[in-house]
Amino acid sequence: MSDQITLTEKQKKLIEQLGIYHEKSGLSPASGRIKALLTVSPVLELSFDQIRETLQLSKSATSNSINLLMSMGAIDYITHPGDRKRFFRSKIGNWRDTMKQSFRNITNVADLLEEILIQRPNETEEFNKNLEEVISFMRYFKKEIPSLYKKWDKSE
Repeated sequence: MSDQITLTEKQKKLIEQLGIYHEKSGLSPASGRIKALLTVSPVLELSFDQIRETLQLSKSATSNSINLLMSMGAIDYITHPGDRKRFFRSKIGNWRDTMKQSFRNITNVADLLEEILIQRPNETEEFNKNLEEVISFMRYFKKEIPSLYKKWDKSE
């Protein structure tokens, strides 16, 4: 008996497209496809074997990718009474917390870039100026995010 879930061709294409996006954002190909599958799938909770068979991944690639995504807080799992299997699901519902963490990271990166700028030689004027602009934009963006969020929240 196959654990593979049935997906339309359009859903398969979307999983591949979103998987590539996640891969370009730093995830492994398998992690990107798993995250994409858990976003696109009409079945919200998938077992290890359903994920592995649907994406045609090895057990180790599936296991490593699931562990990585759980450690990142991108997915979690639940169990059902009487069933020893874990069912994995996207944590898209926590998007606000994920975004807030990303915004905090902007400040951390800007601080680090500022330290780098201090250490840069004066002779690299154009590079230093570009670095200053990046830092300035990051700080501006971070300052504007709360008002954008409030504006969006009121529009809902």
